Amino acid sequence: MSSGLSLPLIDLYSPDRAAVAESIRQACIEYGFFYVINHGIGKGIFQKVFEESQKFFSLPLEEKMKLKRNDAHRGYTALYAETLDTSTEFKGDLKESFYIGSNSQDDLNQWPSEESLPLWRDTMQSYHQDVMSVAKRLASLIALSLNLDDNFFERIGAWDFPMASVRLLHYPGELSACDNGKYGASAHSDYGIITLLVTDGVPGLQICREKDTNPQLWENVHHVNGAFIVNVGDLLERWTNCLFRSTLHRVLAIGKDRYSVAFFLDPNPDCLVECLESCCSDSHPPRFPPIRSGDYLKERLRVTYS
Repeated sequence: MSSGLSLPLIDLYSPDRAAVAESIRQACIEYGFFYVINHGIGKGIFQKVFEESQKFFSLPLEEKMKLKRNDAHRGYTALYAETLDTSTEFKGDLKESFYIGSNSQDDLNQWPSEESLPLWRDTMQSYHQDVMSVAKRLASLIALSLNLDDNFFERIGAWDFPMASVRLLHYPGELSACDNGKYGASAHSDYGIITLLVTDGVPGLQICREKDTNPQLWENVHHVNGAFIVNVGDLLERWTNCLFRSTLHRVLAIGKDRYSVAFFLDPNPDCLVECLESCCSDSHPPRFPPIRSGDYLKERLRVTYS
């Protein structure tokens, strides 16, 4: 069962930062998802990234496999290589992807040849830098929403060497008989702090706000032109003692090509994630022990690709 929902629209450059922070707080408590508009990235930039993404995914498989995802989780991941819902009966989700890390981690990245895709590397590096700026501004508003100083994440060193990555995604339109019942991305929550997603407008993304209900209610997330779809990740849920929800979501395989671009904002690997003082009390003690960001993410990725 599914229905549509109207997620909050957050104006990133509104002059009333206090009101924006309160809107973010309510969105993270109620949905774990919201839209970000007025973020400063133009339509032409998104279009260019999608064009270059489609060019890569249209290459022959043997060419893409030359850039197979390495131990640093940079590069190409083929169809069925990832299982987000480890309880599913199906082995492997129906999508292919490509991970790109920050420019400061450029020695870990992998790139298509300039002969085949001359604009690809510059396009993706520039996009990574642009979205990182948006994500850091958004994170400062999230800090305000939690009754913290807006420079909280900078102060604890979260952005000194952040594990921030762009992930290009392609969900194929042609489905075989053996793909029946599979998901483009099976039900999961994201691992880090926040995810900023843009899509090509093809539907398929759904969220389940109450994951423990039976049967689960899945609601469609609609496309908003020029907006980022933002969702809370598991690390932020831990930080906030489950005040902010890392919402279960999935992507349906609908028999039509679908492209999207995700940006995962994860902190410096040494960053200690422990319950914020503003999110716990004697009657509501911390639910999770402190953990280093890098240790947490490493284990989540190991399970996903095992």
